[in-house]
Formats: sequence, C-alpha cells, structure tokens
Amino acid sequence: MTRPTSRRTVLTAALAAGAGAVASAGPAGAAPSRTSSSPAAASLVDNRFWTTYSDWRCGSSAGTRAVPGRRPGLVISAPAGSTDHTDPHTGTTATWEYASWTSPVHRPAVPATEVIASWNAATPEGTWIQVELRGSYSDGTDTPWYVMGRWASADTDVRRTSVDDQTDGRSTVWTDTFSLDDAASGLRLVSYRLRLTLYRTPGTRLTPTVHRVGAMASDVPDRFTVPATTPGAARELAVPRYSQNVHVGEYPEYDNGGEAWCSPTSSQMIIEYWGRTPTPEDLSWVKPGLADPQICHAARYTFDYQYEGCGNWPFNAAYAATYEDMNAVITRLGSLTDLEQLVAAGIPVITSQSFFKGELTGAGYGTSGHLMTVIGFTADGDVIANDPASPSNDAVRRVYQRREWENVWLRTKRYDANGAVRGGTGGVCYIYWPADPSAALRRVLRSLGLT
Repeated sequence: MTRPTSRRTVLTAALAAGAGAVASAGPAGAAPSRTSSSPAAASLVDNRFWTTYSDWRCGSSAGTRAVPGRRPGLVISAPAGSTDHTDPHTGTTATWEYASWTSPVHRPAVPATEVIASWNAATPEGTWIQVELRGSYSDGTDTPWYVMGRWASADTDVRRTSVDDQTDGRSTVWTDTFSLDDAASGLRLVSYRLRLTLYRTPGTRLTPTVHRVGAMASDVPDRFTVPATTPGAARELAVPRYSQNVHVGEYPEYDNGGEAWCSPTSSQMIIEYWGRTPTPEDLSWVKPGLADPQICHAARYTFDYQYEGCGNWPFNAAYAATYEDMNAVITRLGSLTDLEQLVAAGIPVITSQSFFKGELTGAGYGTSGHLMTVIGFTADGDVIANDPASPSNDAVRRVYQRREWENVWLRTKRYDANGAVRGGTGGVCYIYWPADPSAALRRVLRSLGLT
C-alpha cells in the first residue's frame, strides 16, 4: 500500500528480510519561542507547546475556558454552536455541539519547511477534538486552515483520522506533517496559529479536556550524511521489551496485523517503562490467550482510519498521553548528544529511521520507515535499542553502531538498495514523560524546548 509522500518516505510500507521482520512506519499576538538550546539543533528546530493555565488564557476563545490545577487544561464552557458532521469512515452523520480556542500567533526561531503538531487530551465517550494549523509564508501570504488531526481516544463516536488532499499549491499536509512543496524556492513558514475545536454530544455537560497542544517547526537541510558526535556517558534504562512480530496475523483490520505495529509497540514499551498499563477492562475486547494483549490495544487506539495504519506520529503521542499524568510530544532532535542527554536523565526515546539492508549492521532487514526505542548507550557510545522488528521479545534488545545509527536517523536524503534517492526523517522522535518530572528531568526537557 503506497501513498504520496513528502521528502520523508516513511509513509510507505517497510521492506524486510533476514529474520523475516517487517516494519511499518509513521508517517508525519506573538508568543516567545521555546527552542532547543543545543548548538546542533538550535538553528534547525523550534518547539512551542501551550500547556499552562496562563497559556490557555491567551489566544482567543469561543466557548472554551481554562481550568487551573495541578494539570491545567482547556474545556468547553458554553458551546459556541452546533454542527452536523459526517464521519467519512462510517458514513454516520451526527450533530455535535462545539467550542474553539485559537492560539496566539507564534513566530518560530527557525522559518520552517515542515511543521508537526501534537496534543495531549482526554476525550470521554461522547466527545472528540480537531486540531488545525494556519501559517503565514515569508512572502506575506497565508495558508488555509489545515486539519492536522481529528482525534478521540476511543473509536466509537468518531474514527480518529488524518485528512488527505489538503494543499494550496505551495504546501501540503502529508498525513501528520505540514510540508512546503518546494523548499529550494526559499519560501518558508514564518509564523503559525493552532486552532482547537472541542466537540460533545448536544444537551450534555460532557467535555474533552486538552492538557497540551503545540508544534515542532523545523528547517532541516537536505543531507545524505550528518557530522559524527563524540560519545557521552554509558547508561542503559530498564525498558520492557516487546516484539511486533509476536503479533503477526492478529487483528489484520489494523494495518494487516502485528508485522506493521512498530510504532504502537514502541509506544507501549515506554508507557510501561513509566509504570502505566491498560486495565483488565481496557483489554477485555482482546481475544483470550493472545500474548501481550496490550500491544493489540495500542495498535487499535493509535490506528488512523485515513492513513490505514498505526504509524501516525501525533496519534501515538496522543495515545500515550491518555494514561494517567503522561505528557507526550513529537519533535526533532539535532544530534545523538541531545538523545544521550535524555537517556542520562532517565527518558527513553522513540526514533524514526529508514535504511536499506546492510546500512545498519546487525538489523538484518531494510525498511522505508521504522520506529525503535533507544534505551541506552554503551561505553563506546553505540546505541542500545529495543527494536520491535525482532522475532521474539527476548531478541528485542539490540546494539547498533553509533556512526551508522546517527546517520540513518538524522539524514533527510538517502539512497535505497536500487540506488534511487529517497527521503529520511531528519531526527524525528517521540518523547514521553510523567506530568511531575524530577528536577533533573525537567532541566533536560527545558533545554530542548519541550516544557
């Protein structure tokens, strides 16, 4: 199954060999910037997230209000109106009350070629949310309002979905990623706003609660190789190990089953690392006797009904944040040094990369896009990863050569096995952490512009 892609090709299905592993991929008033302070990333990536009570009181509201407390949020106060919505994946038309919040204009420190939004929200039964982005180009014109996701934690009221065929002829939304069509033209996105629309069943007091919304804007240059970094301190985190291939053939309605579940499998590893698990009630829908039923659960609740896969990056972050007191974002890091800082603080990181067989020694397969969980570094600086494209849970822990790893993860251009030029993710990663992090953890997150 293929789809049109931006310069990253991770929206296509993976090709695998060796042990028979097959991997699927994930896709894609001015406020002060919150940007990475690391030299490698500072000129390439800008992160801005609205999450505090003060944040929610900024911008413009139509029927929403900010809720204070230990974990502030945005809720429906009084609906701004009602609308009929036809779910394209069920054909069902329903009436919904709605309210909206629009962020202040944010001017990223880096005029951007790509933007990826992410959000953390609770959506009780009878509610859902839509996240949109509108930006201004460097020539003074504006984009339309682009839908970055229609999302609910469940799949009974609406089907969570990306929206295809969104373009103005100069930029396009590729599943989860806003991308300029011709970065070489010099055109850039110099500012943007996000709009949240919260929906609920009419006549009720139900409401979604949004705890975080924001975006990563970046201008990562096209590059086949990246500079080598100097290894830091060795550390390995005790992250649970799960193989997607244990689930081959299970629940094929979710992207043909476990062989395509690298993203939710990686997400579940880190969710459980932080001590969160689905309840028996959550898992009651899974067929009895299946190993690691929580992986099936993660696949179902990250599934994008338009993309027809579990690899939508923001949907994985949103799923992780449905667990109690969890934060989750999609961003880019600038180097393995940034990643080492997170691991040193106790934060494992899910990374997205693509490579042909032989480029990553020891993998035994090639892939047009695959998610792994980085859990540590050896004394020599090599990467310790939980690779879900493994034949069993016991085989998930791998050690990959540092130089090979940083290149396949951070590049934006690559050659495939036939010599054709393909795209790379340019350092895309998922970062999940608890709502009340330690001081050391908070310092690292702040240095990378994530708090």
